[in-house]
Amino acid sequence: MKLARPDVRHPRIVFAGCKALVEGDGDDAGLAGALRARGLHARWLAWDDPDTERADLVILRATWDYTDRLDEFLAWTRRVPNLLNGPDVVAWNSDKRYLDDLATAGVPTVPSLFFAPGAAVRVPDGEVVVKPAVGAGSVGARRFTDPEAAGRHAAALQASGRTALVQPYDPRIEAGETALVFLAGQQSHAFTKGPLLPPPGSAPAMDESGTYAEESLRPAEPDFELWAVGHAALTAAADRLGRAPSDFLYARVDVIGERDDPRLLELELVEPSLGWRQLSDEDRALRQREFALAVESALDGFGLGPLSHRRP
Repeated sequence: MKLARPDVRHPRIVFAGCKALVEGDGDDAGLAGALRARGLHARWLAWDDPDTERADLVILRATWDYTDRLDEFLAWTRRVPNLLNGPDVVAWNSDKRYLDDLATAGVPTVPSLFFAPGAAVRVPDGEVVVKPAVGAGSVGARRFTDPEAAGRHAAALQASGRTALVQPYDPRIEAGETALVFLAGQQSHAFTKGPLLPPPGSAPAMDESGTYAEESLRPAEPDFELWAVGHAALTAAADRLGRAPSDFLYARVDVIGERDDPRLLELELVEPSLGWRQLSDEDRALRQREFALAVESALDGFGLGPLSHRRP
C-alpha cells in the first residue's frame, strides 16, 4: 500500500545577509537547524539577491552593508512579501534619531544631539563620541577630547549627506556594554560587549569584511534594573510603532552602567548579533528553539502555517 504524502505547506524562509558575509559571522550557524527541528527550512541569501523577493518569509540577520545603501535597502524591505522585523520597524530603527523617541517616552538613555546636513554643530564640553545617525558596526564612530576635531568629523559626516550624532563619552563604557536579548518580546539571554572605540585619534579595528568593528564578547547575568531598562525600551518602541513587544521576532538592547544608573545606548531591531556563541550548548539549544517557535508563530500570523493552504 502506498502512503499518501502529508498535505502540508513548506514556506520558503530566507535568512538575509550581505554579499560580504552572506551567512553572517557564524554566530547564527545553529538557527537553520533549530528551524529544521520544527519542520521549517531556511537558506541564506544576500539581501539584494532577487530570490529574496520570492521567499515567503525573510528574516533580517546580517544585512550589515545597508547603511551605505539605505534608500535601496528600505525600498527592498517594502517589496519583500513578509519581513521580520517589519519594514516600518526597520525604517524607524535604522536611524538613531529613534533615541529621541525613547527618551521622550521616559526611557533612560545616553544624551544625544543630532545635526542634519547644513545644521550648525554644537559639541558639548568634555570627551564626546561622534558617529553617523545611520550606521552599524561602529563604522564612522570616533572618540574626541578636542572639540574642534569633533566638529570637523561631524562636518565631514554632514558633507557626505549624513546626520551626525554627538554624545558625551561615558567612561563606564570601559567596563563594556550589556547586550540584553529578547525573543518575541520575552527576555532571553545577555552578554557583555567590550569597548569598541579606541582612545581619541584612533579608528576602531574592523573585521576583514569591513562591515563591523571587532568585538570582545563574554556571557553576562545582568541585574533586574538593567533588564527593566530593556523592557521599557521595547515597550516604548512597540507603542511608537503601534505594535506589541511580542511582534518583534528579536531585539537587542545595549545598556551601559550598573544597577544604580543604567542607560540605554542603543535598541537594535534590524540586524543585531544575538550572541548565541556566548551560551552553553544546552542553553543555546533551548534559546534557539524559542527563536524557532517565534518564527513558527509569525508564519501562522502571516497565514503561512503548515495547514493554512487547505480550504474547508
